[in-house]
Amino acid sequence: MLFTSLPFVLIFLPVALLGTFLCRRSGGPRRAILFLTVTSFAFYSWHQPAHVLLLLTSLLTNYALGQRLWLRRERLVLSLGIAFNLGLLAWFKYAGFLVDNVEAIFGLSAELGSIILPLGISFFTFQQIAYLVDVHQRKAEPHGLLDYAFFVTFFPQLIAGPIVHHSALVPQLSGLAFARFLASDMLAGVLLFSLGLAKKVLIADQLRFGGDRLFEAVELGIEPSLAEAWFGMLCYTFQIYFDFSGYSDMALGLGRMFGLRLPVNFNSPYKAASIIDFWRRWNITLSHFLRDYLYVPLGGNRRGPLLRYANLWSVMLVGGLWHGAGWTFVVWGGLHGLYLAINHAWRYYGFALPRPAAVAATFAAVVVAWVFFRAGSFENAFVVLGAMLGAGSPAIFDTALLEGVHEGVLPISLLLALAALLSWALPNSAEVVARLEGGEASHRGADQLAVTCGTLAALALFYVYSAGSYEFIYFQF
Repeated sequence: MLFTSLPFVLIFLPVALLGTFLCRRSGGPRRAILFLTVTSFAFYSWHQPAHVLLLLTSLLTNYALGQRLWLRRERLVLSLGIAFNLGLLAWFKYAGFLVDNVEAIFGLSAELGSIILPLGISFFTFQQIAYLVDVHQRKAEPHGLLDYAFFVTFFPQLIAGPIVHHSALVPQLSGLAFARFLASDMLAGVLLFSLGLAKKVLIADQLRFGGDRLFEAVELGIEPSLAEAWFGMLCYTFQIYFDFSGYSDMALGLGRMFGLRLPVNFNSPYKAASIIDFWRRWNITLSHFLRDYLYVPLGGNRRGPLLRYANLWSVMLVGGLWHGAGWTFVVWGGLHGLYLAINHAWRYYGFALPRPAAVAATFAAVVVAWVFFRAGSFENAFVVLGAMLGAGSPAIFDTALLEGVHEGVLPISLLLALAALLSWALPNSAEVVARLEGGEASHRGADQLAVTCGTLAALALFYVYSAGSYEFIYFQF
């Protein structure tokens, strides 16, 4: 079930909110937790009911392992738990990829059949690995099975993050705000959800046309021109930005509606003045997971610059592979590992650029890496990269044709300019809501914001009703 779908917004969410508030009022927080956990399983079953059994198996196994690790800090149990989680992820996400590569290298033939990737498996796998490690290190204390089930399945963060720590979420379940109808939380939640909905439906889904048009042409053997390649890639660059930003806002907003504060996972990454800064702003909880549970155990920066750069590169290769079972994703991660190594060396030797130039250089590097992330094959990626460097052909289809065919809210070129303005010149959604809650906005400004958000949400829902919406890009990871 998509956050942007009419059944979710008009039926599922109101029922979940009303049921949770009534359960809290009549039976206390435990009944609210039970109701919301069952509701979250129902949410997950909407896409592929059979995968609920997988989610339940993963949940129960990790809960039992966590209980064991709390009683005895056995490294063997921790290793088995990590192996179990990675094994599930490897089978469902990477088995086909591994078989394809074995066949290509050794000329063997194997039939795996169709393996359907369970939604959110990358996220709930990493979240539970972090839980096991935290319990082993005594950074988290196990609670009851119901609390643990809620921690894993809470639907706003189940499918595409953020990756939440047990010690950050579960204590909130005993707080006064959880499952109570508080005007401040509801207002903040609705504002964040509305802004996220508008970003996804009115911007990301519309920009999708430009990026898809570019790569569809390349698939057909059409060599794009310099302008066409950059136009298409900028469409994709801002599409994935507003797609992920929209999801992150909606997840935070849903959490606030239930009186829970999820970690911020997206913080204006295109404002970053370095790749280091970019990864402090993009998919923040994944970056923290890779740092805390992979980079630091590998030695981090404690063993000299060469091993530091090797560790950075290794971690980013894993990060790339986490995003998708394909060599183009590995190259995307490897490029970012290379960028990070160069960035650290640049800082070590004291080089610096003026901030506007640093932001522009960082953005250009990110756009180049996005080519591999989107392309699907090296052949297509190199065609697009060549065209972006001026090695393409004269225009065969031009950007004006995109405007003529597209039936979106705004012409794509105007939408692209609006996306750039929103990304670089204005505060992000979390900052807007924080200023509102901090009293920095006047009553008139708050009223105008509420009206604006309501109008955007209504327009987005009308567009969903008339044209539908696409899955979030991060659902496939």
